[in-house]
Amino acid sequence: MATRLRTLALEARTEGGPDRFEFTTADGVCSADAIRTAELLLAEVLWDRDPGNLLVPEANYGVVGTLLADVAASVTMTESSARATELCRRNARENGADAHVALLAELDSLGSGDGATEPDPNGPPFDVVAYAPKPYTPIAVGRQRIADAFGLLAPGGTCIVAAEPTTGLDRYRETLEVIGNCVGTVCERDGVAVIEARRQGAADPVEALDRRPLVEPRPLTPTVDGVDLELVSGPGLFAAGGLDHGTRLLLETLDVADGDRLLDVCCGYGPIGAFAAATADCSVVLTDDDRVATQCAECSLQRTDLAAGSETTVVTGNCTEAVADRTFDLVATNPPTHAGSGVLSELFAGIRDVLAPDGACLFVRHEALDLSGHLRGFDSVETVAAGEEHVVRRATP
Repeated sequence: MATRLRTLALEARTEGGPDRFEFTTADGVCSADAIRTAELLLAEVLWDRDPGNLLVPEANYGVVGTLLADVAASVTMTESSARATELCRRNARENGADAHVALLAELDSLGSGDGATEPDPNGPPFDVVAYAPKPYTPIAVGRQRIADAFGLLAPGGTCIVAAEPTTGLDRYRETLEVIGNCVGTVCERDGVAVIEARRQGAADPVEALDRRPLVEPRPLTPTVDGVDLELVSGPGLFAAGGLDHGTRLLLETLDVADGDRLLDVCCGYGPIGAFAAATADCSVVLTDDDRVATQCAECSLQRTDLAAGSETTVVTGNCTEAVADRTFDLVATNPPTHAGSGVLSELFAGIRDVLAPDGACLFVRHEALDLSGHLRGFDSVETVAAGEEHVVRRATP
């Protein structure tokens, strides 16, 4: 991970283990500059218990699972972000914690693999689930993860959730009240409450919630330059409700020829890659840090009427790490400008490395943003299209 890294330290609370824990973080993960109170409270609640086989969904950079590895029988941490998954593995390894870390979109694939991870040797079933939803997690997604995690508990197992009122605490409590038993508040600090519920019996938690999933794929059917796309989106993804103006401008500018090798990096649910593969007999690779996004992109490619000679591949990885051994004639992206300077610098450096000598990168940005500081590795950068609020830039090595 060639980006700006930080180290956060914690004093140990258990005997027989390390005296101090150190956690490496980076731009692009939640709370990179300070360990979240929610995660610390989960660890404190479970330090004096026997967590047994512990599951930590959306483990971020691995604080809860790493801290509890010495007191748990086993630890499984899951993440939908490839960048966070790398940090989880690194932090567990460097702190001597024995933990299984899985990159996946949906918890119900745990144990069997979903194409992005290997089966989990620790479970299911699990004895304890410890979940601290990220502050930007859509409520429906957080509730779905709680229901799915609850379904992975052994009868009598406990689900513990740490959240704030402003990030969905009351809705998460309602979810646990419907699917669990004896919901209670364990502790509170700095506006964060830890709540828990016990699983009674083997009833399906999702069936208890109106007998339907809380998160369902959302079909989108935009037409761009006469090309009909059938895309699949979901809550929490960029422009989840419809194709955004910037990406549309980029697609209207994109000129893909037969035989081109195109990379759609930070692909989201796949509009750029699907458009390219529908308009030319080309080779297209789509990649994103988010396994939920790449799962949607796979569905978008399956539904869109692609050119007969096109070839498509979808991979999950941080920036260009998953395609670092490949070369492309064209890279097209709507970069995640919200992810931080470190992510953007790493992204464009990676793009430069995978471009053919005569290749080009087309990217779209808001007209008010200046990304020139991340483009120093390119010899030429020019504006090739402008919309009401966005511009498309072409960078060549």
